[in-house]
Amino acid sequence: MNANLLIIDDDLELAELLTEYLESENYHCIHSENGLAGIEQLTQHPFDLVLLDVMMPGIDGFETLQRLRKNHNLPVIMLTARGDDYDKILGLEMGADDYLPKPFNHRELLARIKAILRRSNDNAPTENNNCRAGNLVLDHNSHTVHLNGEPIELTGTEYQFLQYLIEHLGQLVSKETLSEKILGRRLMQYDRSIDMHVSNLRKKLKEDPSIQIKTIRGAGYRLISEL
Repeated sequence: MNANLLIIDDDLELAELLTEYLESENYHCIHSENGLAGIEQLTQHPFDLVLLDVMMPGIDGFETLQRLRKNHNLPVIMLTARGDDYDKILGLEMGADDYLPKPFNHRELLARIKAILRRSNDNAPTENNNCRAGNLVLDHNSHTVHLNGEPIELTGTEYQFLQYLIEHLGQLVSKETLSEKILGRRLMQYDRSIDMHVSNLRKKLKEDPSIQIKTIRGAGYRLISEL
């Protein structure tokens, strides 16, 4: 099997269809009907990625994501029934790696899953196990981030964004490039994913003067180190 996927969705018919399709693509899927059951599954089995529905009875997808992020950094793709911008932005703010509005094309979902898992595999430990900018250090072996010696909790996607910006320190990086290199897809009109991931990174960097992500209006972002 390529990877273990956890599907958290109260739509049994959709979950069955997704399981059948994804397992035909050599993924192993486990389905939970609600957020609490999904969180319980995460304590019992190792997973590589979570597909998380927003609208569920009991605790919804947002609360499930919030609880999940307390102990797990694995990738999460939110499935938003309405596709509202509010749902998308809130999910990204809370630590989702990507989102896909329902109804969606199964091939599109498969492409998103492959892109996220490929990024994870591309960042396996190497001999060159550190990269840094200012007081910020990324350790690729442990997949941890420290700022001024203090740990910072990042999602997998946030880590990838930060790593790419550090590797291109001082250079202008366009949103189109970030979308293709990190999210594995072309940037679509009105897509706020890049903006939200960068916004989350800025908050977690705590406006440290040694490392700043500058917005170049209409062009993209530039990571600048003052040290």
